[in-house]
Amino acid sequence: MKENSLWSEKYRPDILENYVGNENLKSTISKYIALNDIQNLIFYGPPGCGKTTLAKIIVKNIDCDYLYINASDERGIDTIRDKVSGFASTSSFKPLKVIILDEADFLTIQAQASLRNIIETFSRSTRFILTCNFLERVIDPLQSRCQVLKIVPPSKNEVAKHIHNILNQESITHTGEDLKLLVENYYPDLRKIINTCQMSSKDGKINLDKQVLVSSSYHDEVIKLLKKKSFSEIRQVIANANVNDFDELYKVLYERAEEYTKNIAEATIIIEEYLYHKNFRIDQEICLMACIAKLINI
Repeated sequence: MKENSLWSEKYRPDILENYVGNENLKSTISKYIALNDIQNLIFYGPPGCGKTTLAKIIVKNIDCDYLYINASDERGIDTIRDKVSGFASTSSFKPLKVIILDEADFLTIQAQASLRNIIETFSRSTRFILTCNFLERVIDPLQSRCQVLKIVPPSKNEVAKHIHNILNQESITHTGEDLKLLVENYYPDLRKIINTCQMSSKDGKINLDKQVLVSSSYHDEVIKLLKKKSFSEIRQVIANANVNDFDELYKVLYERAEEYTKNIAEATIIIEEYLYHKNFRIDQEICLMACIAKLINI
């Protein structure tokens, strides 16, 4: 079988011992693996922190048949009725069946409601692992049927060591300054750090283009410029960030509203309004900047 050329997949761990993450969480998961059984689980946390990796480690290390579905691609009720229910209802030679619903926060409300009954109906033979970035998008009845575990990203030091090991295995010359720059700009998104390493490696050396590095502190920069009411500067920061998904920024604008306005209630209404609008807009950056313009005006 051909080895995966993508480093993020090539170095995705298959066993729990190689997983870069919280030791308490690893201890909990190791007990499940030892028992060859799991509860229904929800893993939540920021992108690239290891949710999907942990789910795949579980199914590879217990005796089970499993089905993987990316819910951002197949988010409707038909997926639940056909694929999920079909897999859960079929017989298996293994003692357990596990269904991984990756990015489950993209499932429609109707799909999530349908999933509740399936979880209970097939509870004797089937377990579910849901992963999501935003737990609040998963309905409460689903959360109550699962053990909810927050995936805390590994420390910056752990991430730097992991990247150092990958670069050594690929025989890529690098410096401590390179590692520091990568971690400072992309932490806690380990996947993005690994992908950037691969993209920047050429002829056995790593050559980071500092102009295209996306600073993870762009949220802080936006908040600072909102205090100055500088629309044009915020627009430039957003453009330089080269980000397509602004959900995290909307959340930051809400959680830190008191830092840039005294009228927190009105700011909340504006943010909620544009969180709704963005579902119907093709250009997410324009929608965000319209929200910023209204926040500046209050």
